[in-house]
Amino acid sequence: MTFKQKIHQHYLQLVQDRIDVFKDMIVALTEDSKNDAKGSAGDKHETALAMMHIEQEKLNHKLKEVLAQKAVFDKIDSTTIAKTIIIGSLVKANGIYLYLSAALPKINIEGINVIALSPQSPLGNKLMGNEVGFQFEINGTKYLIEEIK
Repeated sequence: MTFKQKIHQHYLQLVQDRIDVFKDMIVALTEDSKNDAKGSAGDKHETALAMMHIEQEKLNHKLKEVLAQKAVFDKIDSTTIAKTIIIGSLVKANGIYLYLSAALPKINIEGINVIALSPQSPLGNKLMGNEVGFQFEINGTKYLIEEIK
């Protein structure tokens, strides 16, 4: 497995873990609301159900976001290497590894830090479509694309 494939697999697992957690939380809330409905009555009961419903809506929204991130990763072929930067490219710029996919936390693979960023982010947008040797500046920081995998 290549370095890029390990990164892709790690982020895919991270997203899947988040999906599982949100689904479990939604199921637990649904069960709680069913159990609460059996034993309560009155204003407190209605308030508790309303709060559970609001929390469930929030979780459903977060789940939808994470499912969208997973859809991005599912479309990426981690074996593809392009001359220009595309979604799924692993880019080395200024000694930093950037994985163009979805905005996710920094990870460490084989002792190397990798940042996943969205092509819609300012940095991701500047990278898209460019080649090794391209230089640009964002917020006073100059970047040089050193490598594309």
